[in-house]
Amino acid sequence: MSFTLPRALPRSFLRSYGTVQGPPSAAAIASRVPGVLVEAISATAPRTNWTREEVSAVYNTPLNQLTYASAAVHRRFHDPSAIQMCTLMNIKTGGCSEDCSYCAQSSRYDTGLKATKMSPVDDVLEKARIAKSNGSTRFCMGAAWRDMRGRKTSLKNVKQMVSGIRDMGMEVCVTLGMIDQNQAKELKEAGLTAYNHNLDTSREFYPTIITTRSYDERLRTLDHVRDAGINVCSGGILGLGESDSDRVGLLHTVSSLPSHPESFPVNALVPIPGTPLGDRKMIPFDRVLRTIAAARIIMPATIVRLAAGRIAMSEEQQVACFQAGANAVFTGEKMLTTECNGWGEDRVMFEKWGYYPMKSFERPEPKEAKAAPTPPPSQPETAAPVAASS
Repeated sequence: MSFTLPRALPRSFLRSYGTVQGPPSAAAIASRVPGVLVEAISATAPRTNWTREEVSAVYNTPLNQLTYASAAVHRRFHDPSAIQMCTLMNIKTGGCSEDCSYCAQSSRYDTGLKATKMSPVDDVLEKARIAKSNGSTRFCMGAAWRDMRGRKTSLKNVKQMVSGIRDMGMEVCVTLGMIDQNQAKELKEAGLTAYNHNLDTSREFYPTIITTRSYDERLRTLDHVRDAGINVCSGGILGLGESDSDRVGLLHTVSSLPSHPESFPVNALVPIPGTPLGDRKMIPFDRVLRTIAAARIIMPATIVRLAAGRIAMSEEQQVACFQAGANAVFTGEKMLTTECNGWGEDRVMFEKWGYYPMKSFERPEPKEAKAAPTPPPSQPETAAPVAASS
């Protein structure tokens, strides 16, 4: 499939803010959409010098305009029909010393989850084969602990898992807590594709959710991963009690890293009884959609992944996320300790809506767009958005 990257602002985008008689004036555009969004629509490459004010302006754009703009960006930088299918396996469950307020695997909370030892290498490789046979092209492995210090045997086993899965032709991602430079290099040498280490939320809100690991420690782990030449996978969790400003803060942090994450997981909190956040309600869907659309615009080449909480979304809500720029999902039997949409269910949805699995090691690079998107009907003026907390 061939795409043509336009060198100027798409006329269809301009027309969508004007009338059917012709494109609007510059003043008319400025009155309806922030200038930074207009610039983002015509960008030819990612930028890492976003200011928080610019990210806020994008995030707070009226949702119908924001999702139309994000869809235009998505179709310029990605094949809009390709969805990366990822499967996540818990290779070591429970017993974690961290106090993350949302997590069932913390030893500090009584969630009924029993701690286990690390899964044998052969068992993990068999799970990866099953995932591949069902269409997954990236296999992710998570272990419940704070960091890799003093875990030489565990690191040795993880490297065997990584090498074995790469031999199957699959991408491999792990999330093992904090790692140092040497551990990152060893994982790179084993063939690791990506390392997940979420920032979870904004720097300001973070201390209300976690006290046993600092925000800067998380950022240092991302530095080690990036310096080793491993793809960074880092996103957040929505619905922790944060405000729109905190979601803007998270987006600003990841979009102003030395380079954008290769993938940005968007998790919606799944409340776990027994944890401090066990009584929270799931975040309203419009906040999830707004975050996905804003992420697509400010990180145009990044894979945006629908992660935890997708199981609670309707099929139509999931498709709305795909149309706004999400292009990856977790699929399979489980997602760590929570339920996950199954392969068969996703296969039916993909066939119905015209999506298909992204190939292994397929990277989203700016490609040339075949044609500009068809403009929607002329729209009336929209009131300025009102920031809200969930």
